[in-house]
Amino acid sequence: MFQFKQFSINQDRCAMKIGTDAVLLGAWCPIDNKPFSVLDIGAGTGILSLMLAQRTSAEQIDAIEIDEDAYEQCVENFEVSPWSDRLFCFHAGLDEFVDEPEDEYDIIISNPPFYSENYKTDNDSRDLARFQDALPFEELVDAASLLLSENGIFAVIIPFKEEERFIDLCAEAELFPVKVTRVKGSHTTPIVRSLLAFKRYELSVLEADELVIEINRHEYTDDYIHLTKEFYLKF
Repeated sequence: MFQFKQFSINQDRCAMKIGTDAVLLGAWCPIDNKPFSVLDIGAGTGILSLMLAQRTSAEQIDAIEIDEDAYEQCVENFEVSPWSDRLFCFHAGLDEFVDEPEDEYDIIISNPPFYSENYKTDNDSRDLARFQDALPFEELVDAASLLLSENGIFAVIIPFKEEERFIDLCAEAELFPVKVTRVKGSHTTPIVRSLLAFKRYELSVLEADELVIEINRHEYTDDYIHLTKEFYLKF
């Protein structure tokens, strides 16, 4: 079990365990549009939905998870949380979910699979969770374009090397970056991740910054502590 300040998560049946990426995205995602509805695509343990349930007053928080074991665990994590009445998980692929869209969402959030290299393991569930062919960026962007409300925010975390391509894909769907944070493990290491937020309209000034996680091993920067302190027990 992974214990946060206001909720806990079981992850023994999920191929992809809780990692820094998900916590970063859940804590960073802009919520200035005061969302009523949230969609978490590829929910896994349900961590992003739970973090947004803690951060917002959204009354409708839907999650989609295609892997059966992860779906069942996500449902269990929702049920034991303080916000169980606001959380719902669908056992479906994104293509099934968008076939008959019933709602628009004020926040669409995803920590998508991102290994596009030709490399597979012997663990099908882990491959499904980790590899881009299980949820191509194109499919994710198309879904966001279809399901995002007029003033909605689409937020993702992806490898930095994919940033330019992802922004171009979003531009084709008339989704425009409004906030970009590039993440480094330490001051001396290269940028590894991009946190990206998009809206349906362009801003005259793009908000862009950089986040460094550690000064030294297990010695965290003030910026990282400030971002995640409402969640991690250690802060």
